[in-house]
Amino acid sequence: MKGAVRAHWGSRMAFVLAAAGSAIGLGNIWKFPYVAGVNGGGLFVLIYIFCILLVGIPVFIAELYIGQQGQKNVVESFEVLDKKRTVWSFPGYLGLVSAFFILSFYSVVGGWVLDFEYRSLMFQFSGMNHKDVGEILNSLFSNPLRQTFWHFCFVLLSGSVVWAGVSKGLERFNKVLMPSLLVILLGLLGYSFTLPGFSKALDFLFFPHATDISASSILEAVGHSFFTLSLGMGAILTYGSYLSKKESLSRVAFTVAFLDTTIALIAGMIIFSIVFSFDLEPAAGPGLIFATLPSLFVQLPGGSILSILFFLLVTFAALTSAVSILEVVVAFWTERFNTSRHKTTLVVALVVFLFGLPSVFSTNIMSDVKMFGLTFFDLFDKLTSSYFLPIGGLLISLFYGWKLGPKAIEKTFGGPIKFWSTGLLWLTRVVAPLAIFLVLYNMAVGF
Repeated sequence: MKGAVRAHWGSRMAFVLAAAGSAIGLGNIWKFPYVAGVNGGGLFVLIYIFCILLVGIPVFIAELYIGQQGQKNVVESFEVLDKKRTVWSFPGYLGLVSAFFILSFYSVVGGWVLDFEYRSLMFQFSGMNHKDVGEILNSLFSNPLRQTFWHFCFVLLSGSVVWAGVSKGLERFNKVLMPSLLVILLGLLGYSFTLPGFSKALDFLFFPHATDISASSILEAVGHSFFTLSLGMGAILTYGSYLSKKESLSRVAFTVAFLDTTIALIAGMIIFSIVFSFDLEPAAGPGLIFATLPSLFVQLPGGSILSILFFLLVTFAALTSAVSILEVVVAFWTERFNTSRHKTTLVVALVVFLFGLPSVFSTNIMSDVKMFGLTFFDLFDKLTSSYFLPIGGLLISLFYGWKLGPKAIEKTFGGPIKFWSTGLLWLTRVVAPLAIFLVLYNMAVGF
C-alpha cells in the first residue's frame, strides 16, 4: 500500500528457498524427464546444462536485478528504472498476463497431482497394470466435477499462502516445503540406488551417446533451460523486489540455478531408474508420471509408499511454483491500486479459479470447442510457453543489457566491469536474445 514499508526476505537463505521454490516446479519433475527421454538423454542433457549457463542464468540475473533495484511490482519496477512510463513497461504487463494465464491451467494440472496423491494415499493403484492406471487418468479427464474440485483445492492452497504475506506466508511456506521436498527427493534417490535400472539411468542421463540431435532438439534445450527457471512471467522479478539492494545477485542466481538443475537431474535419475528396471522405453512422453509410473510403483517393494512420497513431492513442487505466480498478480494489484492483500488475494484466486474452468472442461464437456484448432487448455499453454514467456524474457534481457547497460552490470557485481561482468553484459545483449529469438522462430515456423 502507498506509504507502507516494503516487505523484505528475512535472510538470503529465505530468498534462495523462495526463488528455488518458484523455479522448481512441474517443469523439473514432470517435463524435464520426458523431454530428456524423447531427445535421447545424455547429449541433450549436456546441451541443456550449457544453455542454463549461457541463457538461463543471464536472464535470471537480469530479471532479478530489475526487481531488486526497482523495489516494486512486475510493472512498476521497469518504470522506476526507466525513470518514466514508456514502451519498457510492456514486458512487465506481458509478465502479468502470462502469470494469470499460466496459473489458470497450471492449477488444473496441480489438481491432477492432488487427485493422484489422494488415490495413492487410498492405495487405489494396488494391483493395477498400465492399462488400469490409464483408465483412471481417462476417467479423471472425463469427470468435470472431480477436476473442478481438485482445481479449487489447489487454488485454495496457493491462495492461503499468498494471503498471509511475504514473511508469514511466502517465507514460512518455502522454509517448510523446500527442505521437505529435498528430503523426499533424496529419499527416493536413495531408493533408486537399489533398483536394477539405476546404472542404466545414469548412463542414459550423463553419458552422451551417438544419438541424432536435430536443430529443434537443441532449441528445445534452450527453451527448457529458460522455462525451468520461471523466467519471463515476473515471478523472479517480484521475489527479487523483496530482496535487499545490498545482496549479491550473481551468487544467489548461481545457487538457485544449481538447485533447479540438480533437482531436475535427480528427478530424472529416479524416474528412469524405475523405467529401465522394467525395460521400458524412456521416451514415454507427457503421460510418464500420470500413466506409466503409478503402474510401475505397485510392482516394486514398498511401491505404495513410494507412490505416496512421489506424488507428495510433485505436489510440493507444483505448489511452490504456483504460489510465486499468484504473488506476481497480487503484488501488482495491491501496489498499483492501493488495495488490501487479503481482499486482493481472494478476488484474484476466485478469478483464476473461474478462468481455469475452460481448461478443466477441455478434456470433457468442452473438448470440441477449439480456437485455432486448440482446446482452451492447449491454447493457454501454447500462448504462454511458446510466445508470452520467451518474448518477455527477450525484452528483459535487452532492457538489462542495452537500456541499463554497464552501470547495471557494475551494480550487479559490486565493482568495475571485469572479465566475468563483461561476459554477462554481452550474454544479455546478444547471446541470450539471439537464442530466445531462435526458439520463437522455431515455435512459429519450425525447422
